[in-house]
Amino acid sequence: MQLGLRLHDAEDLPIEALLPVVKKKGYTCAHLALSKAMKEFPCGPSALTPGYAHYLKRVFDKNEMDIAVLGNYLNLAHPDPVVIEQSLEKYYAHIRFASLLGCGMVGTETGAPNAEYKYCPECRTDKALLTFIKNIKPVVRCAEQYGVILALEIVARHIVYNPKRMRMVLDEIGSHNLQVLFDPVNLLDLDNVDHREEVIAEGIELLGPDIAMVHFKDFVRVSEGYGLKAVGAGTGEMDYTSIMKFIKKEKPFIYATLENTTSENAEYCGKTMKELYERA
Repeated sequence: MQLGLRLHDAEDLPIEALLPVVKKKGYTCAHLALSKAMKEFPCGPSALTPGYAHYLKRVFDKNEMDIAVLGNYLNLAHPDPVVIEQSLEKYYAHIRFASLLGCGMVGTETGAPNAEYKYCPECRTDKALLTFIKNIKPVVRCAEQYGVILALEIVARHIVYNPKRMRMVLDEIGSHNLQVLFDPVNLLDLDNVDHREEVIAEGIELLGPDIAMVHFKDFVRVSEGYGLKAVGAGTGEMDYTSIMKFIKKEKPFIYATLENTTSENAEYCGKTMKELYERA
């Protein structure tokens, strides 16, 4: 397992100053979302030039760190076709940029059929799923052309909300360049959190061969919102035993990046995940 950090959870520093800090905490790779971690620079399609990519590659190489995944979490079920076209151009640009960076993956989620990118009952409909599949197909074709993996996350409150639904998407599109970014906590909501071992086991069974990367975070129960709040890995209720055993047996050297850490607990969270992996 190669453990990494989501850079926009780390200290608010320029990238050249930030990477040595992240490396010192024990991380060897990073989840990079340009719009959040590189806020001082534009990140639209026209800004993602070969020069920018090679600059970033040099900075990461200098610190002996990999860019595990380039994040581009845009809503491909947005009801406005103009927004969809703009989002597609950003996906194409991120895929091209990833190939120049030497980064094997662009990560994303599956959105919601509204402008707010929020849960609504229509997320669970066949119509929303078909809309998402139609809009993501050209993104997958672009990923094939550039030799990049488009890695999808299941999220319990999005269109692809469980492993069965993800399996449907993978089978319908039928591309080796569409794979899974597996986040066990994203599978959970108040309806299934008390049966989380069965939920995670189903995800591994249905999606295991297509899992290209893992996200680690934790959760605590809260009274507001959806009832579960994401927190740093190892600071909540999550049991990582099954996913650690799976990746240790089946996924040598897989990238596993932490989410929802803070600059104060990132070192602790990373150390905890490494210990759990060693004991698995």
